[in-house]
Amino acid sequence: MLIIALVLALIGLVALVFAVVTSNELVAWVCIGASVLGVVLLIVDALRERQGRDQVAGEDSESAEGAGEDAAALVDHPEVDYPEEVAPVAEEAAPDDEAAEDSAK
Repeated sequence: MLIIALVLALIGLVALVFAVVTSNELVAWVCIGASVLGVVLLIVDALRERQGRDQVAGEDSESAEGAGEDAAALVDHPEVDYPEEVAPVAEEAAPDDEAAEDSAK
């Protein structure tokens, strides 16, 4: 459907240029008609896509509700292991290096 709308837009553009060059009123009306039909097709396509996404989202929510206790168990007891922050090694080595330099003097 998008390809048809694109073709109608191209026809409308060509008709517009031809209508301006030749001052032909009939071709200008063809341009307007092609443009309106293309816009209607784009709106219909967008509405169909939105309905399809809503249906898929509804099916996903139904399957999540069907899982029920399994989903609740995962939320209550997540098994996520976060690593603890470790102090950089360079900061610990710095005081030892200074002590070694002091003893060398």
